[in-house]
Amino acid sequence: MAVIDDDGQLRETIETLLAQALNTEAFPRADSHEDVLAVISRLQAPGNDLKAKLAIAGFTLHPVEHEGIEQACESCMYYLVHRRFCELPELAVPVEPEWSCRLWRI
Repeated sequence: MAVIDDDGQLRETIETLLAQALNTEAFPRADSHEDVLAVISRLQAPGNDLKAKLAIAGFTLHPVEHEGIEQACESCMYYLVHRRFCELPELAVPVEPEWSCRLWRI
């Protein structure tokens, strides 16, 4: 159960950072394969710096509508439903279903 408790604590930390208006790069969205690779490359640079990763990934506390599609973590291919977790290796953070980031994928 320690993983779930740790996830819950980290999720709360992330929510607090985002609620305190952490400046994130929600746009432009990473629409092309090249865009995704560029963002992922940038995510590798800050190591374990959570604020930097959240900013680069463009996290928001709400879904983002882009090109007529509502992009929320819960509908992303990287989202683990039962754990409420983003399994994208460069992020690997607990998330809420209604959050979003610019690496959203179907």
